[in-house]
Amino acid sequence: MLDGIARKLVDPALDALADRLARTGIGANSITLAAFLAGIGCAAAIGARWDLAALLLLAASRLCDGLDGALARRTATTDRGGYADIVGDFVFYGAVPFAFAWRAPEVNALPAAFLLLTFYVNGASFLAYAAIAAKRGLTTAPRGPKAIHYTAGLAEGTETILAFAAMILWPSAFPLVAWVFGLACVVTALSRVALAWRDFADPPR
Repeated sequence: MLDGIARKLVDPALDALADRLARTGIGANSITLAAFLAGIGCAAAIGARWDLAALLLLAASRLCDGLDGALARRTATTDRGGYADIVGDFVFYGAVPFAFAWRAPEVNALPAAFLLLTFYVNGASFLAYAAIAAKRGLTTAPRGPKAIHYTAGLAEGTETILAFAAMILWPSAFPLVAWVFGLACVVTALSRVALAWRDFADPPR
């Protein structure tokens, strides 16, 4: 829901930084790898109760996640790079709830399991829609260049990062944030299923 607004706010800064990096010869795949490693480091820091480090690594991971696409558009956009970016994101999204469950299983395990379930359902609805949309030649030009078709929803990338930041800043509130955000993921998945049922009712042209 907030991704479109976030893009307008951060894209100018990302584009300027990408212009500088493009002149150094650094590849977009290197930035994608940095985003993944910072994301895994964030999860590890959560599990170790190093909350300040986790917050900084969260910011670094998401900065690199936005920067790799901007850099790729200035150098070489590849299917392999887009694939690695999406897989890395999904691993990171799963690692954070797991880290909170590891950190305090007695209070966090059940809400973390619920959040992971809703991530799974939401991700399935997202990827299945993208696969059929690609088959039909649909694009997401209004949302910027993407490796696969992106559909809007209540819980998108920006909302996920805000939820993760809230969990890190107030770790005792993890169960509440996980339940609430998990419900938002369910709403998003259901809305995407309804969208797919409407958009894919007829055979592709």
